[in-house]
Amino acid sequence: MKRHLILLVTLLTMVGCQASAEQIIQSTFEEFKIGQFTEITADYGSWKVTNGKAEVTSKFTATGENCLHLFGGTDTTVEFTPKIEQGPKMIFKAERWTSSGPFKFRIEGYSSGKWTELYNGDKQIKVGARFLSNVELTLPTAKPTKYRFICSAPESAGILIDAFAIKQPVKMELKSVSNAKITVPALIGYDNNPILQIKVEVKGDIEPVTVSELSINSQGTTNTKDIESVSIFYSGNNQNFSTANQFSSTKTPAHKLIFQGNQKLTDGTNYFWVSYKVKDKAKLTNRVGAGCTELKLSNGKSIKTQGLKFASQRIGFALRKAGQDGSYGYRIPGLATTNKGTLIAVYDIRWNNNGDLPGNIDIGMNRSTDGGQSWEPMKIIMDMGNDKNFRYDGIGDPTVLVDRNTGTIWCAAIWSHGNRGWHGSGPGLEPVETGQFILVKSDDDGKTWSKPINITKQVKKPQWCLLLQGPGKGFTMRDGTLILPAQYQDTLENHRIPHSTFIYSKDHGKTWEIATGAKPDTTEAQLVELDNGSLMINMRDNRNRGDKSKNNGRAIFTTNDMGKTWIKHPTSRNDKYLVEPTCQASIIRFCSKKDGFKQSVLLFSNPNSKYGRTHITIKASLDEGESWPTEYQLLLREPGCAGYSCMTVVDEEHVGIFYEGNREIHFEKIHISEILGKDIKLK
Repeated sequence: MKRHLILLVTLLTMVGCQASAEQIIQSTFEEFKIGQFTEITADYGSWKVTNGKAEVTSKFTATGENCLHLFGGTDTTVEFTPKIEQGPKMIFKAERWTSSGPFKFRIEGYSSGKWTELYNGDKQIKVGARFLSNVELTLPTAKPTKYRFICSAPESAGILIDAFAIKQPVKMELKSVSNAKITVPALIGYDNNPILQIKVEVKGDIEPVTVSELSINSQGTTNTKDIESVSIFYSGNNQNFSTANQFSSTKTPAHKLIFQGNQKLTDGTNYFWVSYKVKDKAKLTNRVGAGCTELKLSNGKSIKTQGLKFASQRIGFALRKAGQDGSYGYRIPGLATTNKGTLIAVYDIRWNNNGDLPGNIDIGMNRSTDGGQSWEPMKIIMDMGNDKNFRYDGIGDPTVLVDRNTGTIWCAAIWSHGNRGWHGSGPGLEPVETGQFILVKSDDDGKTWSKPINITKQVKKPQWCLLLQGPGKGFTMRDGTLILPAQYQDTLENHRIPHSTFIYSKDHGKTWEIATGAKPDTTEAQLVELDNGSLMINMRDNRNRGDKSKNNGRAIFTTNDMGKTWIKHPTSRNDKYLVEPTCQASIIRFCSKKDGFKQSVLLFSNPNSKYGRTHITIKASLDEGESWPTEYQLLLREPGCAGYSCMTVVDEEHVGIFYEGNREIHFEKIHISEILGKDIKLK
């Protein structure tokens, strides 16, 4: 059977001359094809949709690669019919996929010709992307012949179910302990950062065993003085990091540490976490690491860890955190390096909620004069008003640009006067008709900024429904032309179809012109000038949304005439090169004469995934975007997030990246050798 087929275990227990068989039904839904279904069947039983919609999805999981999703609607129902003898307990993990009501979740069993309610989870199933609900249900002595799972919720939501099992209780036995590698930055500004995941495999649920001691080292750490404190957390069977249950902690980091605690284990995979708080002055180019060497139980038994010896994480800076400075959250990063080497970070300040325009949103900015090691306090550089009658006159989705010839820093954003965001804008040029294309500028290295400059009438066609910037960053071409990425919604007659494009200025921002649309149904784009002087536009393509085909790649075109005409690039929409889950991305040119680098390379960052905004990754191309070899890629963050990113060249050796977590934005500083390798010599 395939590796991901259902696990069907038969345990034989000899009693005199007789044998009894105890069978375990257990599934993480790997045995089924991804997608919506009417009925799916495995060796242990079948799942059948009798009302509404359900699917097997890989977008959200608690264990393994797939899970079961019951969509919202009224009484969406999936029946499960077991084919083998059942044990006395049904267990599974669940996640309510919305905080909006109404919400209902029930389990019923069918026996003696009628359905009987076995479980009411209306108030038990929790919201959150971590499968926080562990359902354990004792079944009737006379086992039902089938079960049905019933969910009512908003149409686009529903419930997720994973790690489903019906099994017999057996005596608990510790099987193995192993270190598991995760990739996520250790952030300056956070009290707890997951460094290492420890997996403890256990079978059985009678006479549970208790962990009393963990032996931890700091292997993989550049400098232990970067660590302020160490904690161990236990997240049960949930594979996502949580600080809810602390096993032990110390404020005296050392190369070797022994943590003592008292934690009962549960059947299945148990997760412990080594967490660090890093010091405010920890060097961003350093790493912190940890390994677990041994686990001891309260009964005196011990077990050595297997496999991976340690995990090592990069140090990053939590530049904007949810709740910081009174804001609900932060989104939409832009990042640029000034002619003086100052880093300018811009972003949305989302005061009331995490929604897009219209809303109470302003543009914030931070400066760093030491390469990102420290940052000045936030400054609001774009605020168009606070009148509730006009939806707080929100302004968002910033794009930052440095004029390399004059030193002027520009920031562009869309102003929504009332409901004039993506969905509320229409034809026209006035603020009461459509979103406004607004600029501000700084001539003193980002210390002070101008009043808003409205260029809507310069660049927007009146018949278009909307024109807005990037977001992300622009750049200066070799001939001095300023480039700002842009996107527009076509006319009402053309169904508001969006197009990626750019605006440009040949007089240092006094006047602006706009190119034609590169491709329909594309939106957030970034551009780069190629060695031959042409422009390459790298676009978010809406065709990828929900597409399970092999074409979930970035849309890429080039132009030799400043956007009058466009040429499709050979790598366009080909996920062998740049895959995407329909999200914003960043592309820049990195050039250095140090360490043997004799020509520039292209760098690209985005969530490196087809289906979800996970695995934030930087990729390098040594041939002007014709290929993106896997050996020149660096994974920065594995868990899911909002996914937007923006890169800049910090100096001749380092690239900086400003990217989204969840309601927060992080900064990392990376030596180019981490992406390209230490020995590479570019021709």
